[in-house]
Amino acid sequence: MISKLLEKINLINSRLSTKLIITYILLTVIPMGLLGVLAYYEYTKSIEEKVGEYIPKLLKQANHNLENSLGELERLPDLIYSSSDVMSVLRDNGFKNQSQLNQDRFVVESFLTNTYLDNSSEILGAFLLSKNRSFVSTRIPYDGFNLENLTIPYGEEHELGEKVELILPKQASLKFDGNPPYILLMKQVTDFDNRKPLGTLFLAVKLSFIENVLADLEEEKNAVMWVMDRNGQVIFHTDASKIGSVFSEIKNYPLYNGSFQTGIGQDKTLISVNQSARHKWILVHSIPLKHLTMETDVVRNVTVIAFFILVIITSLISVFLAWSVTKPIKKLGHIMQEVEGGNLSVSIPVHSKDEVGVLAQSFDSMLTEIRELIQKNYSIEIRQKDAELYALQSQINPHFMYNTLQTISMAVEDGESETVVEMVTLLGRMLRYSLSNKDRLVPISLEVDHIEDFLKIQKYRFEERLSYKIQTKLDTGSYFTPKFILQPVVENSIKYGLEKRKGLCIQILVNEIMNEQGKKDILFTIRDNGPGINEEKLTELKSKLKSDPMGKRESGFGILNVHARVMMMFGDLYELRVHSSIEIGTEITIQIPAILNSEISNYVGIREEGEGK
Repeated sequence: MISKLLEKINLINSRLSTKLIITYILLTVIPMGLLGVLAYYEYTKSIEEKVGEYIPKLLKQANHNLENSLGELERLPDLIYSSSDVMSVLRDNGFKNQSQLNQDRFVVESFLTNTYLDNSSEILGAFLLSKNRSFVSTRIPYDGFNLENLTIPYGEEHELGEKVELILPKQASLKFDGNPPYILLMKQVTDFDNRKPLGTLFLAVKLSFIENVLADLEEEKNAVMWVMDRNGQVIFHTDASKIGSVFSEIKNYPLYNGSFQTGIGQDKTLISVNQSARHKWILVHSIPLKHLTMETDVVRNVTVIAFFILVIITSLISVFLAWSVTKPIKKLGHIMQEVEGGNLSVSIPVHSKDEVGVLAQSFDSMLTEIRELIQKNYSIEIRQKDAELYALQSQINPHFMYNTLQTISMAVEDGESETVVEMVTLLGRMLRYSLSNKDRLVPISLEVDHIEDFLKIQKYRFEERLSYKIQTKLDTGSYFTPKFILQPVVENSIKYGLEKRKGLCIQILVNEIMNEQGKKDILFTIRDNGPGINEEKLTELKSKLKSDPMGKRESGFGILNVHARVMMMFGDLYELRVHSSIEIGTEITIQIPAILNSEISNYVGIREEGEGK
């Protein structure tokens, strides 16, 4: 289908320079544009999700602090029982002469002033009603203390008991100068000796205690916060004019604990809510999404401009490169036609060190090698096996990079700086070891250090779930081993061991043994206490190990790769063996010859010869 489409637009027969330019556009410009759009979308989505997860946690803590503050305020009315003089006045009947009444008023109101107003700046006033008497102490002038609109009576007889009733803003007609918002704490005063009510105490408390609790959450100037009850009655609002109003949209809220979005387009808003446990007050945080992604939009605009500038510059460069590539390729094509005719003695001049020059040099080297192969009658099969060996070896790379970076990211978020430094250091050593592919054989000590770094990183990730022990019973610096024969096995143990185990212990033992020919070998033993391998899978695995080691394998099957490398490098006498028992664990042994520094050339000589050519 693609070929027919190319034929219709006559692209197949187009010049190579045209194909290169079109290929550049298809493989570079379009993917870069799509990648930029996708990255912007995912980044803004990630910001929304992170904020949506983070703010409810802050709201939950704020609600907890708010409940604690309310709890402290609700304990204030009980202070009245600490004054025997006040309790004596409240027990007396109200039929006294004016002098006695004035004296009682002085006693009670002095107590209210000293106990409540002097000790708490948040209390606007204290009102005590008892037997047709009223005792009042306020910080500022007030007006209209009548509670006719209350559903709970404030006379001597009612059923409050020991409960403290909260009267929300604008539910009472009481007003103070300056109109500060407040709530009323209402509690019955009881004579516990006679089990009779003596009156009702009201404490007018400024809403500043709520504002103090929410102060840390008001750093974002575009955010709006308020506290309301389950009926939508607004108790506190960052916009003071809305205190006491009814928020009718509460009935449309899908949840009372978490975050959700409302609105469409530019009017989308992220709303986070949390409901307190005892008073069932709902704390709401609302912020337009456009303010969350404002900095991202600036980055997007700058990126778009930079993208178009980059496209123009690289397009000009691609045109020049296409022309510089096609010209020497044509010349190289004529020489190749001579080789096709059977002339293997031609020499290709190399005038540059770019890709075309490398291609010409490689083609010339290929002709030289072909001639030498013909002269020396080398076996094509051996060459193919050697090439496949290096291809297989190149597949063995660390597979845990993603999980390691994710663990480092979590440690950064948690502020664990020492852990981050340690993990980055370990990861750097592993990458340096992985990228140093110059030597096929390395000292065993380096391989052991590498696997220990790997296990330390995994230990940071799985913590108490993973433990390990490494024992070496030989001079690891004197003997050599192929690189990366331990990590795939250990990685496989961790992957399948922790799937069904809460904890996994890995033991690695390196020691010397004598083989059947009486020669010294090195034996690597890796044990774990994982779930083991069932008989069917174990049989299948052993069958694959016995088959052609260069046969096609699944790309992620590290055990087979290690087995194939050992056999191809050292022969059939050396291999990887697997022993496993269900619910007991798995043991994997890798046997290689004991290779000293002076013997390395016996195993890497072929490769070094090829590289020298």
